[in-house]
Amino acid sequence: MTGVRKISSKNPWEESYGYSRAVQLPNGLVLVSGCTSVIDGRIAEGSPYEQTKTAFGVAVTALRELGLEATDVVRTRMYITHSRDADDVGRAHKELFHAVRPAASMIIVSGFVDPSLVVEVEVEAYRQGADSAGADGPGEPA
Repeated sequence: MTGVRKISSKNPWEESYGYSRAVQLPNGLVLVSGCTSVIDGRIAEGSPYEQTKTAFGVAVTALRELGLEATDVVRTRMYITHSRDADDVGRAHKELFHAVRPAASMIIVSGFVDPSLVVEVEVEAYRQGADSAGADGPGEPA
């Protein structure tokens, strides 16, 4: 696809499983793959609140590689393994996105690839004016 940009966080699973950390479409939409509290291949364990902050940090880092910020986020998804963690995960979300107010979903799942992970997040962002200006910016062309 012409104008599609893909970036990698160099996470070993991206190569093993065949995906990109983030994909920017020519229309300005940026999709960030599920992010957890895995940093440099290691799980940064912690409370659900801490894992959420770390996971959103991974997502925002990917956005910044494409020239966007948390303020450009229009949708978030939070996957959690237990309903008791909803308030902690929601608190971390609010700290980052309170002024932005993206559309958001929180979904309870049965688990993740490592049982010490309790949250995974996805974000979608939008680069305003991309339709007329093209999808220029940092990142690797498709």
